[in-house]
Amino acid sequence: MITFDPSKYDGFIFDCDGTLADSMPLHYQAWSETLALKLGRPSDFTESLFYHFGGMPARQIVERLNHDFGYGLPVEQTAHEKEMRFVELLPGIGPVPEVIDVLNRLGLDAKVAVASGGLTEIVRETLLFLNLSVGPKEKIKFLIGSDQVTHGKPHPELFLRAAELLGIEPKRCLVFEDAEPGFVAAKAAGMDYIDVRPFRATGLHAAARY
Repeated sequence: MITFDPSKYDGFIFDCDGTLADSMPLHYQAWSETLALKLGRPSDFTESLFYHFGGMPARQIVERLNHDFGYGLPVEQTAHEKEMRFVELLPGIGPVPEVIDVLNRLGLDAKVAVASGGLTEIVRETLLFLNLSVGPKEKIKFLIGSDQVTHGKPHPELFLRAAELLGIEPKRCLVFEDAEPGFVAAKAAGMDYIDVRPFRATGLHAAARY
């Protein structure tokens, strides 16, 4: 069970993929299939490297792959095709129960946002598969995706934007994350964070434990 002192915080910010949603294996499947189609062969994008990039926007990942492996892939097109393949795989998604439990323990009047490296509408669809909606009368008040900011994680802009929308000082926000870029972003934003990975009882792929 994830424990913390709620009196220390006025706002709570959750990552989505790998934190609320057990979606990282599906994202990696989408990457693997998309890159293989684009390259005509299996890519060099290993699962451990994928988890190392956790939280980065798709276009930024394509840029890194082009730089590191000399692929020359069209950035926007490749990122779009990967995201569309992920949407096709969404019916296979499940929750991360230990983090959903945290969300359920917060009152309906709690100031809660989701800040994700994914595209806003795809993250919204992901949340809907978990029976989670976003809105002023919902548990999650705001959703901030990578298309709403200039810089994705590990830059702090996503989290700072979430704090701004919640009307909370960054130092009074607690972040729930599962990947190093998110931890770096939270620290840069001046926020405390909880690494949810040690609390996941089942289903955490070995590559996610780097």
